[in-house]
Amino acid sequence: MAGPALFQVDKSLEKPERVMLVGVMLSADFSGANETRERSFQTALDEAADLVRASGGDLVHIETAKRDKPHTALFVGTGKAEELADAVARHEIELVVFNHELTPTQERNLEKTLQCRVLDRVGLILAIFARRAQSQEGKLQVELAQLTHLSGRLVRGYGHLKSQKGGIGLKGPGETQLETDRRLIGQKITALKKQLQNVQKQRATRRKSRLSGALPTFALVGYTNAGKSSLFNRLTKADVLAKDQLFATLDTTARRLYLSPEASVILTDTVGFVRDLPHKLVSAFSATLEETALADVLLHVVDASNADFERQMDDVNLVLKEIGADKVPQLVVYNKIDLPSDLPRAPGILRDAEGVAAAVNISVTEGLGLAQLREAVIERAVAVKLQNQSK
Repeated sequence: MAGPALFQVDKSLEKPERVMLVGVMLSADFSGANETRERSFQTALDEAADLVRASGGDLVHIETAKRDKPHTALFVGTGKAEELADAVARHEIELVVFNHELTPTQERNLEKTLQCRVLDRVGLILAIFARRAQSQEGKLQVELAQLTHLSGRLVRGYGHLKSQKGGIGLKGPGETQLETDRRLIGQKITALKKQLQNVQKQRATRRKSRLSGALPTFALVGYTNAGKSSLFNRLTKADVLAKDQLFATLDTTARRLYLSPEASVILTDTVGFVRDLPHKLVSAFSATLEETALADVLLHVVDASNADFERQMDDVNLVLKEIGADKVPQLVVYNKIDLPSDLPRAPGILRDAEGVAAAVNISVTEGLGLAQLREAVIERAVAVKLQNQSK
């Protein structure tokens, strides 16, 4: 099912769009010493560059700026906006992406000033999801998120037309068009929600069938590109798409995993999270993310080679809280320990003060620590079964 044209990729184009990325260091967004703030900002900018590439764009130029707070009309201010306009002309830019959430007014004003399309971080992530969704459920969820995003911009975007009144007994053309667009988008959103409700019922039926065997459910969660799908494939011998790119997986997959005579579990792979994951996407993907909230244990996969892995873990936990999964017990899986990092790790289980397996160091690529991971999962699975039996 196709989404709004704003987010569609024209596959007939021979060349990808030439993109300029804009990152603004806002005082409120980054705290700490200057060196720490600079590193955090650069990490966020690098991630945004990866998002642009994941969307299929050709990133040809990056611009940065510093501000105490966003400019009301242009986000970056008039002087910087003029600099950006010069860069657009100089580099023949077709699309400018801001690594921030823009208001409809800011987006519209920037497009007038820069004389090209402008997309904010929410729109960029929506564009990636639109490219990656494979299942009917995934496509429905993406389209719902797109329309919800578009409707908010539509309502506020036509504000300048509200004063256009027609003659007696007539409405102004701006108001009539606005009401028509509102109605059409509202009807589409309602229809999509009904379709997703049906999908949720089907998912609930399949889940009930899976749980009838009383097997503990483990859900893989983590920052996008942490290695969840690669781990899922390695453990279950599945063939879920696993690529070194952001948001390679959008659709939830579940498999029965035999671990030992006393322990088998249901393992599910889920969509990866990212910094400032748009609320619209969290809401739209509630049917998929419900699998996470209902799991017995979360396997929180972390890219241990990333210098910013602790912040990524915090971002994941924020989303888990938003979907009601923050109370689900976690087993942290530090992946990619074979890669250079600030904190070298040896494969094995890390236990808490009570002796319970709290984390495991592994490398999916090199096969390091996987036996210990299975041991830790068995331990947790047996504990879940005993807990369920005592209820």
